[in-house]
Amino acid sequence: MLRLFLKEHAAFIVFQIVLVAFIMLLYWLDGFRNVDTAIYSFVISSVLVITFLTARFVKRYQYYQRILAKPQSMEHALQREGKSPEQVQTEIYLQELYRLYQHEVQTLYATQNRHLQFMNQWVHQMKTPLSVMHLLLQEEQELDKSSVREEMDRLKAGLDTVLMNARLDTFEQDMQIEQVSLRSLVSEVTNENKRLFISKRVYPEISIGEEHIVATDQKWMKFIIGQFLTNAVKYTFEANKKVFIAAECTNGNTLLTIRDEGIGIPSSDLPRITKAFFTGENGRKTGESTGMGLYLAKEVCRKLGHELEISSVQGEGTTISVLFFNQDLATQEENDDSSKNRRSDKSIRGESGTPGSQPAELHSGKR
Repeated sequence: MLRLFLKEHAAFIVFQIVLVAFIMLLYWLDGFRNVDTAIYSFVISSVLVITFLTARFVKRYQYYQRILAKPQSMEHALQREGKSPEQVQTEIYLQELYRLYQHEVQTLYATQNRHLQFMNQWVHQMKTPLSVMHLLLQEEQELDKSSVREEMDRLKAGLDTVLMNARLDTFEQDMQIEQVSLRSLVSEVTNENKRLFISKRVYPEISIGEEHIVATDQKWMKFIIGQFLTNAVKYTFEANKKVFIAAECTNGNTLLTIRDEGIGIPSSDLPRITKAFFTGENGRKTGESTGMGLYLAKEVCRKLGHELEISSVQGEGTTISVLFFNQDLATQEENDDSSKNRRSDKSIRGESGTPGSQPAELHSGKR
């Protein structure tokens, strides 16, 4: 403890020694005509310095004890024993660090807990298609390939969901923004889910033009649209219904809407449907919902800078909208304006270069 104190005040001690030596040098240059005064000055300076250091050591004694002792818990950083302004400010700084540490720990714990809870639900749900396929294989009759394909699709959808959930924490490393054709993307996702549409006798109706190009990540948007279409078909219990997929441009932005004719979502569940693990009334009816599909869709849209909106009327259907904030149109307009300005400048220069349009100064000079 004393060693730490001396290290902390080493510069002050050296300064005092140099100061006393300088005073003695002045007395020496003066010829030491008054030796008693020189000795008195030396003694008084030494006593004052020692007294100051002793008082400071006593004042900081508890502080040194605290920082030299081995802490038993993180709450040790919250103790307030500082007396000097420096100690008080240091304690405030440590408390802020502790709050940041607690926030990071809680965030990490919540993430791990979410992963664990999702994996438990996912493993439980994956038992169902495996059990169905196991029963199909035990039957003596010819294997029903359509049923096997249906269960395989359920397994594939579950695997895609758990993989996307795992990649969500490292989203920035897996993101690639590019220009994507909405029509091609929606058609691809629809074709991948065509067996689901056929089995449920629900039919997609796509109204998207070739001109709808958006800046987004194709892989993540493919997953999101797949979630929307799967939910639309899953919660449409009547046959010969349709899922309407359309896109429109407004003010340079592109709005993608997916509307089904299913059972809809109760108004009491709407504010919570994008929360993790929330299944709601409809999820309890089917017994297959993990409550993670719309949560992942909302998180991905937020990270990509898209706006997700969900509206529904129970008994009539649900509409999901994704707004793509597209800057290409504004950039194109700026380029068009600049090109127009350049063309106008060239025309003005061209007119000024004609013989009949020379400035008056040139005509006067010739005259």
